[in-house]
Amino acid sequence: MGPTGEVVFSSPVRVCPENRLRWDLTPEQILQLSEELITNTKKVYDSVGALDLNSVTFENTLKALADVEVEYTVQRNMLDFPQHVSSSKEVRTASTEADKTLSEFDVEMSMREDVYQRIVALEKKIDADGVSAEAKRYMERLVKLGKRNGLHLPKETREEIKTIKKKLSNLCIDFNKHLNEDTTSLSFTRDELGGLPEDFLSSLEKDGDKLKVTLKYPHYFPTMKKCFVPETRKKLEEAFNSRCKGENSTILKELVELRAQKSSLLGFSTHADFVLEMNMAKSGRKVAGFLEELARKLKPLGEEERMVILKLKEKECEKRGLPFNGEFYAWDTRYFMTQVEETQYAVDQNQLKEYFPMEVVTKGLLDIYQELLGLSFQLVDGAPVWHPDVTLYCVKDRVSGQVVGQFYLDLFPREGKYGHAACFGLQPGCLLPDGTRQMSVAAMVANFSKPTADAPSLLQHDEVETYFHEFGHVMHQLCAQADYAMFSGTHVERDFVEAPSQMLENWVWEKEPLQRMSKHYKTGSPIPEELLDKLIKSRLANTGLFNLRQIVLAKVDQALHTKNGLDPAEEYARLCQELLGVPASPGTNMPATFGHLAGGYDAQYYGYLWSEVFSMDMFYARFKQEGIMNPKVGLDYRNSILKPGGSEDAAEMLRNFLGREPKQEAFLLSKGLTAELGASTPCPC
Repeated sequence: MGPTGEVVFSSPVRVCPENRLRWDLTPEQILQLSEELITNTKKVYDSVGALDLNSVTFENTLKALADVEVEYTVQRNMLDFPQHVSSSKEVRTASTEADKTLSEFDVEMSMREDVYQRIVALEKKIDADGVSAEAKRYMERLVKLGKRNGLHLPKETREEIKTIKKKLSNLCIDFNKHLNEDTTSLSFTRDELGGLPEDFLSSLEKDGDKLKVTLKYPHYFPTMKKCFVPETRKKLEEAFNSRCKGENSTILKELVELRAQKSSLLGFSTHADFVLEMNMAKSGRKVAGFLEELARKLKPLGEEERMVILKLKEKECEKRGLPFNGEFYAWDTRYFMTQVEETQYAVDQNQLKEYFPMEVVTKGLLDIYQELLGLSFQLVDGAPVWHPDVTLYCVKDRVSGQVVGQFYLDLFPREGKYGHAACFGLQPGCLLPDGTRQMSVAAMVANFSKPTADAPSLLQHDEVETYFHEFGHVMHQLCAQADYAMFSGTHVERDFVEAPSQMLENWVWEKEPLQRMSKHYKTGSPIPEELLDKLIKSRLANTGLFNLRQIVLAKVDQALHTKNGLDPAEEYARLCQELLGVPASPGTNMPATFGHLAGGYDAQYYGYLWSEVFSMDMFYARFKQEGIMNPKVGLDYRNSILKPGGSEDAAEMLRNFLGREPKQEAFLLSKGLTAELGASTPCPC
């Protein structure tokens, strides 16, 4: 447990700087605590549901539900987070089981028609002026969610929806568990791994005379980028996009059908329309228009880049005595995109990573965030954590000294660990039942290369960008000061949630921050000025193909959730060919490996591109104009964009920060496109 006790500051609300999370639970305790949590939470719902409709009050209805939500969220996260990070398979299994049990319970509670009726009665009765704007928003949101769960519909329909929701939550858990637990590896000789640096090869496990390459990010991506043996890349790419193909293809088909069925019962024509009602976009039609328009603008750029890559491939084939048939395959993309960076922009990724040792990057990154947002971070020595690799930091406001929250960093891969990079909110920053503020706790989980006996962990520049991005989510979790757990941290519209982090990615393309985050791991010398300039110019390398691939994924996601009976692998292959001119490898099924489809981004993957419109506008309009390390702009950003959490609409936060409506120009320029002024480039909001 973290330190306990309360501290009083000049702020009207006292902050309780207690980390209530425990990481030493046994599998038995996890299952037992899940049952206890369900019993205790259900009691509150039962007492609200039993109230006489005439006797509902703010205290006995809305506050009772808000208070139990805080307790439930903390305990639930403590029980279901270990499935992603524990090094014990038994603990991971128990945590997954707990997640399934609690997810079923979530469905039960979300379908409590008796509780819904009490909230509706309160909404009619309460004097809106007598409660805070956020309390009113909370009440309206509960009513809206009740309707979205069909609580206004006949009992048989409600039961059907409940059954579907339970099935959906279990299927999503299984889909991602399969990917996390995947241990596929391929073994290659040193010759078959030609082009890879010695520090990478020496970090690989031996398999007789061969070396073992797993499909985890720190193995897969470097090999796909630098191995000059096409056959090796082909085998790896096919394996990577066939992970869990059997079991996850079946799950995905069922997920899509059940989502369509549920949305239809709720009166929506498609699952996409159901989901998007709560987002900035509002409808599938608006999203389709946005993606179509962007694809139209990017296609000529993608075609140019494809021709450059084909020329590079032709040269490479000539140089290595390989046949060239004028075709470009899925296993070629990352390799030749890296070559574009190295030939057109003269950025040598292997040379560059020597300037990004993990400790230097971490120190630079933490310093930049502290300075920019007016915070101070302190390492908590000897903190209880779930693995020796993990560190915990305490965050305070630099001026008042008030505790803001804590964050964990878990940066290296392990067997059974969550395979991507993500931020997990663990303890919501919101008001506790006694009116004091609970500090927020979050974890950043990533899979960067581990240090070896000969060299520290060295990061590729795109890993530095990922680090900066995910840490941006951590700051959003910690700096948000909502009153209600439902609006804490990153609980904003899903097509805005990436914008605050995407905006902060810009810092890894600017000279001063890059200098502060880098030095050569052997000599301590800074990145040579010339290499730095080339790196910054290379930001536009492959931007057409990269963004068209994002459009492919967004369109697959939209298609699966707007049309019936589509084959995901076929749809993905069709879009790859149409937009990228690159066929998907026969026999692979990329959508079955696409965790976002079962991880809360269903019908919402477009949000990565959509929110970039806002992230670029915020960066260019304020930081680029007034200074990227300007603490005044940083504080404005913290107060207008991060502090509200989800207690305001994203459009309102943007207007407050920008001083105007958002525009699309900066986004288009960042993609290497010219901004056409006028009606043809409407801002998505």
